[in-house]
Amino acid sequence: MADILTVAQQALLGFDVELVDVERAPLGLLRVVIDRPEGVRIEDCEQVSRQLSHVFEVENIDYKRLEVSSPGVDRPLRRLADYVRFAGQRIELRLHEPVESRKTFTGILRASADEPPVLSLDWEDQSGQQRTLTFSFDDVDRARLDPVLDFKGKKR
Repeated sequence: MADILTVAQQALLGFDVELVDVERAPLGLLRVVIDRPEGVRIEDCEQVSRQLSHVFEVENIDYKRLEVSSPGVDRPLRRLADYVRFAGQRIELRLHEPVESRKTFTGILRASADEPPVLSLDWEDQSGQQRTLTFSFDDVDRARLDPVLDFKGKKR
């Protein structure tokens, strides 16, 4: 899988997109997720699909169907740069080890301007008190954006 990811990253160097993820799914599906700061357009998916189809054929990467898509509103945060880019956004964070008897937190992501950045999460405990959790990139099992969506006045 690392080879496919490396090949895809190299193939997309000249494109104005970020490779978020490459995943093999059942029945020969190869799923590629891309992103752009302005959002992914259908034209971006088409261009990336054409480029990767040619490159994967040359590199003898076996798949039956290629799917190129955007990461969606609940975009996963995979790299440290993602945490810096999405600072100020609401995320769901799952840690490898529990902190105060819990591994999953939801709140506002913060990232300092330091190098490397100091990461923290502003969250609300069960009593409604605002808390701050400081964590490192290595502490994270997984994280994703968790925006509040408003469907005709009903927020989720």
